[in-house]
Amino acid sequence: MFWLHKLLLSLFKYPTRLLVKTKSIPADIHQELGINRDKPIIYLLHTHSATDLIALQKATEQSGLPDPLQPVFLDGKPFPAHLCLEEPQGLISRKIQSIKIAQHFVDILKMQRDNPELDVQIVPASIFWGRAPEKSKPGWADLLADRASPSWLRKLFIVLFLGRDNFVYFSRAVSSQRMAQEKGTDEIIAHKLTRVARTHFHRRIQSMTGPQSIDRQQLNYAILGASAVKEAIAEEQQSKKISAEQAKQQAEKYLKEIAADYREGTIRLGDRLLTRVWNKIYNGIEVHNAARIRELAQNGHEIIYVPCHRSHMDYLLLTYVIYHEGLATPHIAAGINLNFWPVGGIFRRAGAFFLRRSFAGNKLYTAVFREYLEFLFNRGVPVKYYPEGGRSRTGRLLTPKTGMLAMTLQALLKGVKRPVSLVPVYLGYENVMELGSYLSELKGSNKQKESFGQVFTAIKKLKNYGHGFLSFGEPIQLNNYLDKRVPDWRQDAQSDPERKPSWLTPTVNHLANQVMCRINQAAALNGMALCSMTLLAADNHAMAEKDLIDSLELLLSMLRKAPYSSLSNIPELSGSQLLAQTLALKKFTVQEDTFGKVISLDSYRAITQTYYRNNILHLFALPGLIAATILSEHSTTAARLEAYIKAIYPMLKRELFMHMSQDEALAYSRQLLSQMVSVGLVVELDGNYMQPARTSAAYVTLNILNHTLQQTLQRYAIVLTLLEKEQSIARANLEKQSRDLAEHLSAVNGIHAPEFYDKGVFASFVNALKDNGLVKASEEGGLQHTAQSAALKELVLSLVSSGIVQTLHQLHHLET
Repeated sequence: MFWLHKLLLSLFKYPTRLLVKTKSIPADIHQELGINRDKPIIYLLHTHSATDLIALQKATEQSGLPDPLQPVFLDGKPFPAHLCLEEPQGLISRKIQSIKIAQHFVDILKMQRDNPELDVQIVPASIFWGRAPEKSKPGWADLLADRASPSWLRKLFIVLFLGRDNFVYFSRAVSSQRMAQEKGTDEIIAHKLTRVARTHFHRRIQSMTGPQSIDRQQLNYAILGASAVKEAIAEEQQSKKISAEQAKQQAEKYLKEIAADYREGTIRLGDRLLTRVWNKIYNGIEVHNAARIRELAQNGHEIIYVPCHRSHMDYLLLTYVIYHEGLATPHIAAGINLNFWPVGGIFRRAGAFFLRRSFAGNKLYTAVFREYLEFLFNRGVPVKYYPEGGRSRTGRLLTPKTGMLAMTLQALLKGVKRPVSLVPVYLGYENVMELGSYLSELKGSNKQKESFGQVFTAIKKLKNYGHGFLSFGEPIQLNNYLDKRVPDWRQDAQSDPERKPSWLTPTVNHLANQVMCRINQAAALNGMALCSMTLLAADNHAMAEKDLIDSLELLLSMLRKAPYSSLSNIPELSGSQLLAQTLALKKFTVQEDTFGKVISLDSYRAITQTYYRNNILHLFALPGLIAATILSEHSTTAARLEAYIKAIYPMLKRELFMHMSQDEALAYSRQLLSQMVSVGLVVELDGNYMQPARTSAAYVTLNILNHTLQQTLQRYAIVLTLLEKEQSIARANLEKQSRDLAEHLSAVNGIHAPEFYDKGVFASFVNALKDNGLVKASEEGGLQHTAQSAALKELVLSLVSSGIVQTLHQLHHLET
């Protein structure tokens, strides 16, 4: 029959290749999976299918791997380069026949034992046609469903309709040398490998397509039949004096308002449309650290994506990336403000479920929403929600809202069957389309209500938006997190899972902070952010092209040698390449005279570009503190630097969501200082650290680092000075007076940063003072000045500019 199979392959090959467009996962197979092209490779497939083999052949061509249709030579003898677990279904009979693949494994093991130097790589390859999850009820659409081992007739329809949505998912190779080290006879090892292979392909299907879909009627039964919802319906009936049927109808109305209506066809259509959009408006989308998330999905984790929120584009970009990284697309928690015609219906079919901004006072709505969320978790549906609750208008991470995280932990207490992992996601852009409206809102304008007109206007404005950046952070495995944080949490869950335990609120607050820190830990540095930061710190927001390039080179070199974290991403481009790429976005003014080009920011851009600088501010906080200390003291010691870091880092950590502990920050600062010396930013002489020559590019760059942190230090000085002046003050009054004074200083000193007097950053600093015991509560319930806060004030004042110090000194001596 081999000749017949070869003939069929020859007949099908060319027409099938015309119909099929293949996407390989992962994108960089060699780096992520460690496959060695110099060693023999045998591909392992689930089903013996001519079209699957042709798709695999296209994928191997794209990836530079050996052809699966050509034999591989082992010890000089030809051996098939592909093996399969099952034959396809018969046209009439639905019975699936297994292939005696174990004998092939036995043959490989015998050759391995005869030649210990041999190392055959068996590479599992999962072939997907479309990504439709299995349905709970059969229907005509099942004709196109790519389920295990379809018949040749079904496969014909699948290729015709889904050939452009073909995915070939390669897995890590199994080494024949490793196989031979297993205990047991060759036959036992071969049968074990066969069982493991079947489990692997089953899990791969689940991680790629998600769990079985459920129809609306089953969803209603599941949610409205839950005990917590029944109790809420009864309470609604009693409190509103309505009938049981009316209360139930209200619950059904809430569920209809909330629930997603996921359609795989919408995702496929969206993929094609978005691919065209991305190609038009972005120069590329950089994705980092996805391998760890694929591993979690393969191991059966319930994955909850918790990204930062920069733009409405986040909804589309993250789902698009998840889809192309070979992961099941998540259900997305979206604000009810996005549920407008016709976008709301499209979002709902793409997996969006909608939530109101506030649940307060509506127990029935709360019960329905919580039960729906728990239902998604228990079914293994990946979920995405934004812990900040809304888009950042300043480019900084916002203080997280804890409602969704609290409901997630409560669902875990009630008994989610699988391990649950939160996956922080950093999103960054070189160009955010809403930036103009953000600036208007920061100046006091009302937020515009979302509408179809806004969508249409945004589409008309589509242009070159540079690069998009998406980086997956270190996952938080919730079961392990609770084991460490609350060792007895399982007992609470068993005793009364509906009761809110006393530890829940502080644990959720801590967890929320951990999520935000891990988002920033995975930051991706980009040209727009780095160039904006550099120009904003320059005199008159202008630099000669050569000076700007020199500073970019020094900053890039410093972070490459002393990276903020193992998950942060630094461009591999040179300073000149990065600048050229950024200038193409036409955000900066470029003027040329007889001395060369000058790059600058006009007055409007000097405000808007703070958004991009704030995306990466945490990467430069500790280098900025080192620079501020050296420039203020002219010559300092390592011990003196550490004293400043010990005093100020806890405030920076809280405000900028920095992931390092105090000891880790000190260790990182030592590494930074060493590398700043090595690149010339700092001069070391006999154990003293000094600024470089004032005429050098290094001095200019050290000043840029100092200036980048100045506004943060100035806000600290404002609060601490007011606190010392008043001695005891209500928190609300302290924050208001601080904002008023910051706005005054902003006007006097020309500080063009909307967040300089933003209430959120002042609230964050006051929280940091309380958390670190630098202020204490007065008898009236306000905040009281302490010796520790006075010491911190003197330290901070020694680092800020003289103009600010003089203004604050005058304020301090004014009579109340």
